[in-house]
Amino acid sequence: MLVDSPPEQRADTAPAPPTRRAIRSLGLLGSLVILVLVALASIAIGAKELPWEQVWHGLFHDTGTYGDVVVDERLSRTVLGLLAGAALGLSGAVLQALTRNPLADPGLLGINAGASAAVVTAITFFGVTTLNGYVWFAFAGAAVVGALVWFLGGSRGATPVRLALAGTAISAALYGYLQAVMITDGAALNKLRFWTVGSLASASNATIEQVLPFLGAGALLALGLARPLNAVAMGDDTARALGANLGRTRALAMLAATVLCGAATAACGPIAFVGLMVPHVVRSFTGPDLRWILPYATVLSPVLLLGADVVGRVVARPSELQVGIVTAVIGGPVFILLVRRRRTAQL
Repeated sequence: MLVDSPPEQRADTAPAPPTRRAIRSLGLLGSLVILVLVALASIAIGAKELPWEQVWHGLFHDTGTYGDVVVDERLSRTVLGLLAGAALGLSGAVLQALTRNPLADPGLLGINAGASAAVVTAITFFGVTTLNGYVWFAFAGAAVVGALVWFLGGSRGATPVRLALAGTAISAALYGYLQAVMITDGAALNKLRFWTVGSLASASNATIEQVLPFLGAGALLALGLARPLNAVAMGDDTARALGANLGRTRALAMLAATVLCGAATAACGPIAFVGLMVPHVVRSFTGPDLRWILPYATVLSPVLLLGADVVGRVVARPSELQVGIVTAVIGGPVFILLVRRRRTAQL
């Protein structure tokens, strides 16, 4: 006759519920799968329709045909979207932790404005006409503004409020300069109009090679700051009690955000809302731990950017909408929802 096991034994042999760490790990793995699928869609789908056979042939048997050339262009565009998306998501997550503001984005500290102003200057006063030339001016402008914000914010005595105020003031001044130059110089306006929208359409291997070292260094620095930024997010007193060096952590966080956002903006132009939306959404299911927020933002931000780029190619065939327009159309309503949710939670 069969005898039931005692309750204690049944409880011991029952499978343990999955831990939160395991769930997060599975979620990150699922996010990587989604990223791969979106990247493949970015290569296969474009403003000009190509048969799947021709896409496959263009990827693995480059013979110089029209289809192969199109696939090569899409491949460069996809790689740049992966890099720029990851950079924008990481920089947004770092800046949200640095300013303790979950609605902060790279534009808050004037980095986008610095890159745009530098490109206007390059076009108007130095006669630069190529994207490869824009990259270095844009990156230099972002770096100079990042350093200026850090200095005006108090350097090692900087606080989140001071940094945000300094960034806002510098952004206003630079955008005024930007508009003044474009109004008085029609040639600069025509050349800058495409770049300021934000686009992956001009992606090339040369551009990727130029920004890749900066993006790699910035990503490693940002990911390495997860633990100290966790302490900073708890407040200055708590961070000091935990042994965090506030000045060094803030300086390195500013450097990482500036390098990441500056390189992405230099390559693609200013693209809004990616650095705002993705880290904020990620935080809703990972919690406040930056050791999870940063990897998730690195993976899911390119999903948003490449997905928006694919949508822009499809909805306006045979032409296309630039990715900066699509992210703005998506990001505006999402930002309003985020603000309303935050306000409701505070009531």
